[in-house]
Amino acid sequence: MAQLEGIRIKNYRALQDVTLGRTFENRDDAPLSKFISVIGPNGSGKSALMDAFGFIGDCLRTNVEDACDRPHRGGFERLRTQGQKGPIQFELYFRQDQKSRPISYSLHIDMDNTGHTVVVYERLRQRRKGQKIGKPFSFLEIKKGKGFAWAGRGSEKEEENTYVQVKLNDSRFLGITTFGNLSDHPRIVAFRTFLEGWYLSYFVPDLARVLPVAGAQKHLNQRGDNLANYLQYIERADPKKFGNMLKKIAQYIPGIQSISHKRTDDGRLLLQFNDKGYQNPFFQPDMSDGTLKLLAYLLLLEDPSPFPLIGIEEPENGLHHQLLEPLAQTMKKYSSMEKTGPQIIITTHSPYFIDALTPKEVWILEKNEKGSSTAVRAADIKSVKELFEEGIPLGSLWYSDHFGRGNPHVY
Repeated sequence: MAQLEGIRIKNYRALQDVTLGRTFENRDDAPLSKFISVIGPNGSGKSALMDAFGFIGDCLRTNVEDACDRPHRGGFERLRTQGQKGPIQFELYFRQDQKSRPISYSLHIDMDNTGHTVVVYERLRQRRKGQKIGKPFSFLEIKKGKGFAWAGRGSEKEEENTYVQVKLNDSRFLGITTFGNLSDHPRIVAFRTFLEGWYLSYFVPDLARVLPVAGAQKHLNQRGDNLANYLQYIERADPKKFGNMLKKIAQYIPGIQSISHKRTDDGRLLLQFNDKGYQNPFFQPDMSDGTLKLLAYLLLLEDPSPFPLIGIEEPENGLHHQLLEPLAQTMKKYSSMEKTGPQIIITTHSPYFIDALTPKEVWILEKNEKGSSTAVRAADIKSVKELFEEGIPLGSLWYSDHFGRGNPHVY
């Protein structure tokens, strides 16, 4: 499973210049782990970080101008960090698998002289086999709509025979959008496939209560309104595994003795929650927001063909605090599955959730004296690492103000 080893964001909302993990210029830094939780006070940039992942995905699905103009973003000028004049910049450093060399993708977005949001720079590059210094090999490099792409024929050493000239008709579109569909560009295809697979949860309990028209769907969508269709797919693919999955999930939901299912006359699948002390079951539309939310997360973690990257903002909302540490442990276990485990990125305000994690899995976002967001990994704070190794849970250290206090300070 492909893994994001690092990300650098410049001039995006509160994130004037923030790096998490390893980048092309800082390859000796520790890579991001498979499970990551980002903490910090309100206004520190956690929501901006999660939206940055969504923004990059929207740029790929549509174009950079449409991505900026989404109602919750309000256009390029509102997205660019206040007081900055340069382009919004992203660098993604990812590895296709453990045997592959990392690939770096750079994307710079700005406004042209007509006021349109365009891609001003885009590059996909990789070190040659055995190379530690020197010029990297670029599979794609485009400046203001013009550049080149590697066609994938021959070896990387035969550069002069493998490049094709590129001229995009519309600078609002990413080069990887076009060349990521062509078999002649395998590295670009691999990166685009990785990017297209990102999943950010925007679960809405009220939408999950509605029973949609019958029809199996392979994945739970971002808002959760196809939850019944997703259940139908899992049940159809492997009825025995589906029954075991419901038994497993029932153990996590307080007060629930068992979960069963029935099929309606028109072919839709309906969950029945058998509550302790009640003779008749409750149905999916009757469950509380918190129960539905927990159900959605647990079902997401049962996906037999998971997304490569999953992002969830503040999963603790609506959940009892005693459910959070087991939920975090379940997420960690899911992400650690060999070969198929996805990378999971969480933002949270809950020490109970953080109690299940290690310092390598927690990043702290805070504002410095200049008002800019900074990022530090808990494992890089000596006192936190030492206290954790003595047996003090990380959430307890956070709650006790050993880190992430919310005020600018130096560790």
